[in-house]
Amino acid sequence: MPKLNYKIIFHILGLLLLCNGAFMFIATVFSFAYNDGVGIEMSLSALMTMFIGLIFMFQTKDHEKKDLGKREGYIVVTFGWIFMSLSGTLPYVFTGAIPSFTNAFFETISGYTTTGASILDDIEAVPEGVLIWRSLTHWIGGMGIIVLAIAILPLLGVGGMQLFAAEAPGPSADKLHPRITDTAKRLWLIYVGYTAIETVLLKIAGMNFFDAFNHAMSTLSTGGFSTKNASVAHWNDNPWIQWIIIVFMFLAGANFVLSYFLFKGKLRKIWEDEEFRYYTRYILGFTVMVGLIVYYQADVTRSSIDHPMVWGEFESAFRHAIFQILAVVTTTGFVSADYTMWTPFLTVFFFGLMFSGGSAGSTSGGIKIVRHIITIKNGFLEFRRALHPNAVLPVRYNTKAVNKEIVYTILGFFILYFLSFIIGALVLGMCGLDFQSAIGGAATSLGNVGPALGQLSPVNNFNSLPDLAKWWCSFLMLIGRLELFTVLILLTPFFWRKR
Repeated sequence: MPKLNYKIIFHILGLLLLCNGAFMFIATVFSFAYNDGVGIEMSLSALMTMFIGLIFMFQTKDHEKKDLGKREGYIVVTFGWIFMSLSGTLPYVFTGAIPSFTNAFFETISGYTTTGASILDDIEAVPEGVLIWRSLTHWIGGMGIIVLAIAILPLLGVGGMQLFAAEAPGPSADKLHPRITDTAKRLWLIYVGYTAIETVLLKIAGMNFFDAFNHAMSTLSTGGFSTKNASVAHWNDNPWIQWIIIVFMFLAGANFVLSYFLFKGKLRKIWEDEEFRYYTRYILGFTVMVGLIVYYQADVTRSSIDHPMVWGEFESAFRHAIFQILAVVTTTGFVSADYTMWTPFLTVFFFGLMFSGGSAGSTSGGIKIVRHIITIKNGFLEFRRALHPNAVLPVRYNTKAVNKEIVYTILGFFILYFLSFIIGALVLGMCGLDFQSAIGGAATSLGNVGPALGQLSPVNNFNSLPDLAKWWCSFLMLIGRLELFTVLILLTPFFWRKR
C-alpha cells in the first residue's frame, strides 16, 4: 500500500479553510449592513480562518502527486468536515452568541451536516450576521464541502474523482458530464438557482429579505435552521409561505440530476427514475393518511394548529401533514407543528420516517430511498430463490440488473447503520437521557433530521443535553452525513498500515 501523501491532504484542507473564511466574509457583510454590533468579531473570524488556510496551502505548495488516492480522499473528506466545523465555531465564540466551545461546535457541525439540531434557546436574540453564518453552514454542507472544492480543484492541478466518490450521497453518483469538475459546477448552478428562486418567492409571499434568504438556504440544504424560535410555525397564519417551502423541500429531497433533466425538458427521464416514482408516491400516500388522522383525531390545540387557517381546517391539516412528512423524510427538520402531540400512532410513525431519508444525489441525509428499494426487492427475491435455488434472479433497478457487490454493500450499510443507531442510543442512555429521548436523539443525529422525541421534540432543543451527549451526537451527525463508511474506515487499523 503506497505511503499517504500528507502534503496534498493539508493543501486541500487549506483550500477548504480558505473557502470557509470567504463565506464568513459574506456573513460579515450582513453584520455590518444590519449594524448588529458584531461586525468586527465576524471579520476577525474570517481573517483567522483564511490565515490558517493560507499557511496550510503555502507550507504544502510543493506537493508532488497530482491525483488523489482513495485513502487520501477519505481523509480529506472526513477531516475537511472536522476542520470546517472547528473553524466554523469562531463566529459563535468571538461574538459571544455561543460562548461555550462544546455548544458552538455542536451548532456548527449540526449546520455543516445539515442536521438542524440547535442548542439556542432564543434564536431571535442572536445578531443577524451570526444567523446568516449559521444558515451558510447549512448551505455549504448541503451540496457538500468537497463538491464545492472539486469545482475549483483544477486551479491546483489535482483531480477530484476520489473526493467525489467519498462524499457523494447514496450508493452511486449519477454524473451530468464525463468530467467530474463540470458535474460539480452544474450541481452548484442548480443549487444556487433554486436558492435564489425560493428567496424571491418567500419575499413575495410575505417574509422580509433576511428571513427569506435564511430559510431558502436552510430549505435547499435540507438543514432546518430558522431565524425564529418557533421555526416555520411562526408563519402558521400564512399558508403561502409554508406551501413554497413544501415545494422546495420536495425538490431538495429529490436527486439533483433530475432537476437538470427538468431544465433540459426531459420530463420522461424524470418519471422513468424508479426512486423518484417511489419518493413521490409514498409522500402523497403518507400525506393522505396523516392528513386524515390530524383532521379527525389530533388535538389541534396541542399540535400548534390551534385555529382555522385562511383556507380552512381541512387545508390546514393536510398542509401540516405534508410539511412535517417532507421535513422528516428529506431530513430538513423545519417545524410547523409538534407531531409528537398529534396522536401516539403518529409519534411512532414519524420516528419511523427518520430512517427513510431522501433520494440519492439529493442534499438529504438518512438511509436514502434507493437503498430501501433494493433491500426490499432483494428480500422478496430470497423467497423465490428458496423455491428455485438454481435460478438466476438478479435484483433489478430502473429495469437494469444490480451488481451483486452493490447489493451486498447496501445490506452491509443497513447492518452498520442500525448497529450505529443501537450503540448511539445506548450511549445517550448512559448520559442520562430517558428512553424516548435516547432513541430519538440517536435516530435524528444519525439521520441528520433535527427534531426528535421526548426532551428533543420539535418544540424543544438540544441545549439540555450534557456535554458528553452533545459530543456523541456530533459524532453521529458526522458519520451519518458522510454515510458511515467514509468516517468509520478511518477507525480501522488496516487503513493506516503502510503495507
